[in-house]
Amino acid sequence: MKKLVLLVVVLFVGFYLMTQPDSLADLAQDGLANAWQMLTRLFESVIDFVDALGS
Repeated sequence: MKKLVLLVVVLFVGFYLMTQPDSLADLAQDGLANAWQMLTRLFESVIDFVDALGS
């Protein structure tokens, strides 16, 4: 079952890449920017939590 889902995802991404490469690039760039922002917020929260424990 997992192999079938992986195959479908790979085929969809491949088809999307061939038909609309600019849209896929924009989607990937936005996804990476959002992931970086979430990671930054996570580390800031951890730092705030550790600071609160020390106070």
